[in-house]
Amino acid sequence: MPKLDLPDVRLSKYLARILRHAPESAGLTLDREGWAEFNSVVAAAVARSLAKSADDVSRVVQGNDKQRFALLPGGKHIRAVQGHSTPLVELTLAAVRPPDLLFHGTAGRNLPSIMANGLHSGRRQHVHLSTDSGTAWQVGRRHGVAAVLEIAAATMMRDGHQFYRAQNGVWLVGAVSPEYIRRT
Repeated sequence: MPKLDLPDVRLSKYLARILRHAPESAGLTLDREGWAEFNSVVAAAVARSLAKSADDVSRVVQGNDKQRFALLPGGKHIRAVQGHSTPLVELTLAAVRPPDLLFHGTAGRNLPSIMANGLHSGRRQHVHLSTDSGTAWQVGRRHGVAAVLEIAAATMMRDGHQFYRAQNGVWLVGAVSPEYIRRT
């Protein structure tokens, strides 16, 4: 996928904010699965001068390298596929068997706390994990000097933890206790 230019990055960040965290700031109503009316999202983006038309929003949704957004067939509804902090949304995800190992990227300054207390979802509904360390490095770099953690996902599942896989391939879990974490 082509890399988004700066105006598209701004629009993408706005879409993430209103579809994951603050729909009320754009006058949106999300259903329990996080779906909003596409035309309402377009109108909000146009009102903030972040888009000129539905084509701009569609281009950003389809060009997002992390596939953060989804459109229903027919294009009448849009949602973020994971990462919600709003209590309005409770995605219905089926528990699935994870790979033996998953990875989490963070800033190195967070390591002492993580190694002592584990990973917690914070304001989000889940801890986000990836299947490869490269993606985890990219995530960690967004927050400073990167650190990558290896998560013993198969052991966690055996111990009763449930894992989910978002539509874009991100693995989700409620929390990760320190005993399942190893620094790579």
